[in-house]
Formats: sequence, C-alpha cells, structure tokens
Amino acid sequence: MTYTIETLQPGMSASTAKTVTEADIILFSGVSTDVNPVHIDEAFAATTPFGGRIAHGMLSASFISAVLANKLPGPGTIYLGQTLRFKAPVKPGDTVTATVTIKEVVAAKKRIILDTVCTVNGKVVIEGEATTMLP
Repeated sequence: MTYTIETLQPGMSASTAKTVTEADIILFSGVSTDVNPVHIDEAFAATTPFGGRIAHGMLSASFISAVLANKLPGPGTIYLGQTLRFKAPVKPGDTVTATVTIKEVVAAKKRIILDTVCTVNGKVVIEGEATTMLP
C-alpha cells in the first residue's frame, strides 16, 4: 500500500522479520568493509564476552530501513535520520523482527517520526527513532 501524508496516523505500525544467515554476515562484511573478527572469526569471537560470532549491529539495523521503504511509510520514503541503541547481540541464525510505529506526523513538512525496535525472540536488541519524509 502507498500512503499519503493524510492517511498516516500516530500508532500505525508495520514489521518485517529476517533470519540472519552466514551469507548475510559475510556479504555485509564485504559491502561495509567491516571485517571485525567478532563477526567473521569464530575462534576469535569465542574469546569475547559474546562467546561466539555476532552479526554486525548495522546489519540488524538495516532491517528497519526495509520496513520504512517497503511497508510504512512505504515506497519513495526518504530516510532523514535514525538514532540507535544496541541492547543485545544478534547471532547467526537469529530471526530479527524490525518494527516501526508512527509517533508523530508533521504534515506541513511531509515528515514522519517513528519509534523503531528490533527484537529476537521478543527480546529488544535495538531501539531508536527514525525521521522520514514522504516524496
């Protein structure tokens, strides 16, 4: 569905879920050039407080972008800003659910402020706030 500024209301929400795979982590390492061994070297990662490899925080955060672009507000949405607080690690094989909820509609500027959260099995792994603009 394509929304217009007039059809968006506080409280509207949308989600998407994605299981983080080995391929996702390796591809994200290549695209981002973030080759921190905590993401790609199991032997190294086993020595960290996480006890094993973890996905890049920004990989999990990117699922928020997918919800904004594909569902709410939807196609044509322009991302203006995002705050993120990383609360817990995401491990390979975890399914991340990204949810956005409209907090405020600024109709005069075609801007939407949304609460953003990513969870794994109901546990918050990322929380923040996004500001977007409709085309």
